[in-house]
Amino acid sequence: MAGREVRSEDLEALTRDAVLCRGLGRSYGDSSLPPPGHPVVAATPLADRILSFDAATGLLRAEAGLSLRALNRCFLPRGFYAPVTPGTQMITLGGMVAADVHGKNHHRDGCFGAHVTRLRMRVADGRIVECSLAQEGDLFRATIGGMGLTGHILEVECRLVRVPSPWVLTESERIHDIDRFIEGLKEAGPRWPHTVGWIDCLSRGSLMGRGILMKGRWAEPNEAPRGVPVPRRRPSIPFVLPGWLVNRWTVRAFNAVYYRSHLPRVRHAVVHPDSFFYPLDAIGHWNRMYGPRGFTQYQCVLPESAGRGAARRFLELLTRRGGASMLCVIKDCGAEGIGLLSFPKPGISIALDIPIHDETQALVDALNELVIAEGGRVYLAKDQLTRPEHFGAMEPRLAAWTCIRRKWDPEGRLRSAQSVRLLGDRG
Repeated sequence: MAGREVRSEDLEALTRDAVLCRGLGRSYGDSSLPPPGHPVVAATPLADRILSFDAATGLLRAEAGLSLRALNRCFLPRGFYAPVTPGTQMITLGGMVAADVHGKNHHRDGCFGAHVTRLRMRVADGRIVECSLAQEGDLFRATIGGMGLTGHILEVECRLVRVPSPWVLTESERIHDIDRFIEGLKEAGPRWPHTVGWIDCLSRGSLMGRGILMKGRWAEPNEAPRGVPVPRRRPSIPFVLPGWLVNRWTVRAFNAVYYRSHLPRVRHAVVHPDSFFYPLDAIGHWNRMYGPRGFTQYQCVLPESAGRGAARRFLELLTRRGGASMLCVIKDCGAEGIGLLSFPKPGISIALDIPIHDETQALVDALNELVIAEGGRVYLAKDQLTRPEHFGAMEPRLAAWTCIRRKWDPEGRLRSAQSVRLLGDRG
């Protein structure tokens, strides 16, 4: 039976017998899908009220179904913004906690969980509890990055940050190979609060990993246009494109054109925040270009302990195995988060789209084996194909997290399709 959502403005009542909460469903894998034997999930988007806000401190309390898009539209004109934002604003506050999302400023400001002060939750036995680092701290830390498996998040309290203007000042630079790219990324970190790179993951030899490094900070009032950026209308891909359209040759052509069109080598601009933070949100239904079989996204972190050549080794394996991706994003990662299963650790993260085909599972297996050897791990919010033995080898914190999960849910009532696949939960 296919999964379905049940929605209500009363999230407390809605979650009474639910096995899983689901926000806006933008996880790339199966983390927000129900287990096979229980196809109904509690969907949170109607529970989206702002409950309180203190302009002196930036402290916000809201229901878990509030979207980041709605939060930005409400608070950016008032000079506040989310302290950490992922690459899409089509995500709820509850989803941001469950995935402990990170953004272009992880090297400076960590994951979203570092800015969460309190959660209101329904736990597996039906109780409503408040938790924070000082109150039920084990539940708090297991929930941040816990993919919704420790309890239903009802309300989130977090601290927004003040911004000097609603515009972003950017510098972008074309860089010719992956080794210099990593150097540039690390050099930019102390000077720029937001950094991210697009790299050509199909180029080889001396051009391997060439790409565009983007740096940004909030513009000062004297640097910015007057007024508040208006929401932009976005075009949409109207139908599912043929599956053969995205292949090694078309991706190689796209990557070459995109790289060479960045002229001059270094650019400066003041841009709309949506253009900088959420470029993929600019196109509706962009997943349709991958054809009827779709795609999966793969994201891993390669730690500093793996050494300078880790990114090159990753790209060499990817190109050798025929991994064609138009979107390959690289970011600088800072300290590990407070969440027991939070994804980033000091090093770099690489994220890429992989079209689904007969060899996709084998490609993911090979990438995971390399990531394990390098001491890294994958991001559960984007995982669809990792095998349980690979995840166990990547994640030394799993046993401690599982103990806390079982303390609060000894019968294993809360589960997802992902937890069945990765953790052995009953279907």
